[in-house]
Amino acid sequence: MQKTFGSTQPAQSSSASQGEFGQREADLAKREGILEERERLLAQKHEALDEKLKQVEEKRKDLVSKLEKSSGMSAEEAKKVLLESVEKDLAAEISKKIKGAEDEIKLHVDEKSRQILSEAMLHGVTDYVAEFTTSQVRLPDDEMKGRIIGKEGRNIRTFENSTGVDVLMDETPGILILSSFDPVRREIAKISLERLIQDGRIQPQRIEEIVEKTKEDVEKLMCQAGEQLCHEVGVYNLPSELICLLGRFKYRYSYGQSMIQHTMEETRIGVALAKMLGANASVVKLACLLHDIGKIIVDEDEGTHVEKGVQIAKKFGMPQEIINAISEHHEDKPFSAVESIIVYIADAISGARPGARREDVEDYIKRIEDIERIATSYEGVESAFAVAAGREVRVIVFPDKVSDEELPKLTHDIAEHISREVMVPGQVKVTAIREVRAIEFALTS
Repeated sequence: MQKTFGSTQPAQSSSASQGEFGQREADLAKREGILEERERLLAQKHEALDEKLKQVEEKRKDLVSKLEKSSGMSAEEAKKVLLESVEKDLAAEISKKIKGAEDEIKLHVDEKSRQILSEAMLHGVTDYVAEFTTSQVRLPDDEMKGRIIGKEGRNIRTFENSTGVDVLMDETPGILILSSFDPVRREIAKISLERLIQDGRIQPQRIEEIVEKTKEDVEKLMCQAGEQLCHEVGVYNLPSELICLLGRFKYRYSYGQSMIQHTMEETRIGVALAKMLGANASVVKLACLLHDIGKIIVDEDEGTHVEKGVQIAKKFGMPQEIINAISEHHEDKPFSAVESIIVYIADAISGARPGARREDVEDYIKRIEDIERIATSYEGVESAFAVAAGREVRVIVFPDKVSDEELPKLTHDIAEHISREVMVPGQVKVTAIREVRAIEFALTS
């Protein structure tokens, strides 16, 4: 019985499997036919769609051609006119958004920024007296002028050769003027001449002795001034040679502003700003102290004071953060860190405050002309007047060309243009004026 059951069971299983496979093959063949039919229908629809798109494109081109003929403009010209029209329509909305954004910024920023800057400037308050670079020496009498000149002018030639300055005989009685681009040389000449007058022995050999002794004394004075400056701002352990270079600020002026006072003032402002903003005060302090160190190099004509300052900083192995701040404090390069921005702001505050500096008249006039030129270059502007030493420009517009809604956008664009092209210490206020007047005459008998 077991053998019989064992022989008939595999045959039955095999027959059932063949039936299932046949049914699956039939189903697959049916599905394949359905898919082929769908693909055929999709291909037909795709062809029909391509044909319709082609017809639409032809109609579009035909309409564009007809529009161009009827309007007398090309498609590009029509697009330009449309864009100008849209821009004109959106000008009022843009102005409202600009004004709203400015009001929002002012609401949150003005009070805090005023507080930070006022506290920083309070730390930078220093006694300051503007001095001019012309050195004058008073003589006890007119006879002394002849003794300084000497026989056949040998005394004055020796003095000029030893000091490197020019001696000008002013028409004013009892006055000698010392002329030199190097303030240190001019100071040495002034002190030497005063000592010679006091000594009374004015001869070539004595002149050379006095000048050499004065040079040594002035070098000591400059080193002491450098040490005092470092002590005042709290910077220590600098190389002695670098300290003496900083001391040369004692006799250096920029636009009439004492460099030693400017450096002290800027450093205090920068440190106060760094502490309030959470920046690295140590980096800011050292960068402010050294930011104008290149100005003491007057013998070399090539390179700006920024480039010379970077060279000096590298020579004495200053950290890269200090070198970056020196190279970026006049925006010659993009700011690499917040400390560089603080050094730039502190320098601008110290240099731009009223009474800090004198300015060359030609540069001043050019700056005023550039501001007015930029303002009048915009469409709709009738005239522009720079006032308040170039700190404000008042723009008068044609009322029929610029609406009240467009004024904020116009002032914003002019201010951005001025900030890009004109070097102005501080900020320039742009005020746009639009006035509409109606005038009528009454006829009387």
